[in-house]
Amino acid sequence: MKFAHLGDCHLGGWRQPELKDLNLRSFQEAIRRIIAQKIDFVLISGDLFDSSYPPIDTLRDTFEQFRKLKENNIPVFLIAGSHDYSVSGKTFLDVLEKAGFCTNVSIYEEKNNFIILQPTLYKNIAIYGYPGKKSGLEIEEIKRIKLQDSPLFKILLLHTTIRDAIGNIPINAVEAHEIPRVDYLALAHLHINYNKEGKVYSGPTFPNNLSELEELQAGSFYIFHDGKIRKEEIKLKEILSVNLEINNALTATEKILNHLFHQEIKDKIVIIRLSGVIETGKMSDIDFQKVESFLKEKKAYTFLKSTSKLHLEEPEIKLEFIQSENMEEQIIKNFAEKNPNVNNFSIPNLFRALEKEKLEDETNSSFEDRLLSEVNQILSI
Repeated sequence: MKFAHLGDCHLGGWRQPELKDLNLRSFQEAIRRIIAQKIDFVLISGDLFDSSYPPIDTLRDTFEQFRKLKENNIPVFLIAGSHDYSVSGKTFLDVLEKAGFCTNVSIYEEKNNFIILQPTLYKNIAIYGYPGKKSGLEIEEIKRIKLQDSPLFKILLLHTTIRDAIGNIPINAVEAHEIPRVDYLALAHLHINYNKEGKVYSGPTFPNNLSELEELQAGSFYIFHDGKIRKEEIKLKEILSVNLEINNALTATEKILNHLFHQEIKDKIVIIRLSGVIETGKMSDIDFQKVESFLKEKKAYTFLKSTSKLHLEEPEIKLEFIQSENMEEQIIKNFAEKNPNVNNFSIPNLFRALEKEKLEDETNSSFEDRLLSEVNQILSI
């Protein structure tokens, strides 16, 4: 038995055209290897698409890859993930299935407060699945899952968070003992590489954000071959991360360019992270367009930046302590001393006038007229 396990493809997810294209190309590379290695079947554990309604061009390119699998007699079994799941149950995964390109194995019924998963049988294998949902809503439901038993080799597809993979991080997760025992647990949702006792997170076929690009450096999927599980890394571009501390925005552009001048940049994804407290100048003084132009000249594949840890110097705040007694008088006195004006003597009377409330039988317009009249008299208007 030889199968491939993918997940978190997030096709259509990147906004930058270069990275959106690289995301698709990574998926295409996974399919190319699957066909070349004569895989028996493919599992996709959710988030094939980045949304339940992906763009038309993303659908077209995805259908093309599924067509290649079908032409090579490689069936695909999948579930929806938290991104391509829809409460209505209507997603483009249904379109793929109706076209004969895949089988959604999320087949279940509720009985006696349990969710009974029914198997999709393929040769000598029973494949079960339960979809991921928004905000981890599937977690409590997974705790009620039971399998319709089968003597065959059992595979379960889940798109969720399991406790063993995240340790003591205080978020809701499924404990290992709450998941039915199977021969292979095909997981997705956490963008990590995890392979432990037949429980496997595939990792994304391509990193889904800037932090993942730095941390993972590449995409991945897994291949199960006669009991042995191995990771397939997908790395089409090298990544160059530049971390600089900035305190002078006026010289920051040259500092960035000087650092990049000594780097090998060609055909790489360049990530620039700036941190620090700006003591001179302001954020807009950093010329990122000039940096991008330089990188284009050096033929970088694309450029990403992060300034989330770069801050302006906070002005010193002087606090004045005022006694609680006669606070209003003290505030007025301090204001008058710092802002001398002939009308300052009217401030106490204005406070008293503005404190007045509308009478019980008084209309709004009458109240406004009365208030304006008093203010006019105070200010001698």
